[in-house]
Amino acid sequence: MAQNIQITIAAGDMDRLAAIKDGRVQVEGCDITFIPMEPEEVFFRAFRYAEFDCCELSFSSHMRVTSQGTAKYVGIPAFVSRVFRHSGFYIRTDRGIEKPEDLRGKLVGLPEYQMTAPVWMRGILEDEYGIKRTDIRWRSGGQEEAGRDERTPFEAPDGLDLQAIPQDRTLVEMFEAGELDALMTARAPSSFDLGKPNIDRLFPNFRDVEKEYYSKTQMFPIMHLMGLRKDLAEAHPWLAGSLYKAFLASRDLAYADIAKTAALSVALPWVDAERRDTVALMGNDFWRYGIEECRHEIEALARYSFADGLSERLMTPEDLFAESTFEISKI
Repeated sequence: MAQNIQITIAAGDMDRLAAIKDGRVQVEGCDITFIPMEPEEVFFRAFRYAEFDCCELSFSSHMRVTSQGTAKYVGIPAFVSRVFRHSGFYIRTDRGIEKPEDLRGKLVGLPEYQMTAPVWMRGILEDEYGIKRTDIRWRSGGQEEAGRDERTPFEAPDGLDLQAIPQDRTLVEMFEAGELDALMTARAPSSFDLGKPNIDRLFPNFRDVEKEYYSKTQMFPIMHLMGLRKDLAEAHPWLAGSLYKAFLASRDLAYADIAKTAALSVALPWVDAERRDTVALMGNDFWRYGIEECRHEIEALARYSFADGLSERLMTPEDLFAESTFEISKI
């Protein structure tokens, strides 16, 4: 009798993957060990050492290493992390920054230039506000802890002012001291959460701005995808498709859990009203998976990555994902 193969899945502890973690959804032919882990650690260990069989990946970094021909993972179009990013612009209110165009010439910190969140944010600045990457001076480093580097080696292209901050400093420390004019980041800086003086969001009404952005572009920015180690994909040609089916089933159970009103699955009093508002704007499949379903978002990020000098060529979905995930059978 054939034995199941043993697979590790490392990813954030999120509702989209909960049914795989707790066993309600099985991956056919596999016994799963699910390792919940913060994305920064997953990415570091995956891109440096390829430690996990299947794991959450930074989409930007996946594009970068795939364009270089050095990728150790092949993509699965389960987009487990998506975030609208207008909320991630933080400014000093004493620098005359009242609108996006005021960022020109400013000193802006970000944890890593190649992080997917700033890639989307730079793309939004150019597409929506006409601000080029070279219009801003960039400083990278650890947000709350000193010593953070780019997760894959990166040399800034000509014309881009990108420098690392000192290894013993943090972005938040420099932001509070007035040594940076703004931050672009995936996590709210502690200085904002603590209400430190002269620190605010560029878009205080970010929800309205993000809804308008979605209505205009139909894009819900993709941050992370799932990846399968290439050696396993080659040894087991069926595995990428089976994992993708499981990720879809788990996501669909999360949809169903959110919709329950007799006993709320999320500790927020008006979660059902929020869900209904989201469906009204974005449709029932508001957390889309799939290549064709998300091609416009994938191609936008690929364009931004190439413009940033991160990808060595303009990537296509066909470059990035396992062939067996482009179509799945229907009964």
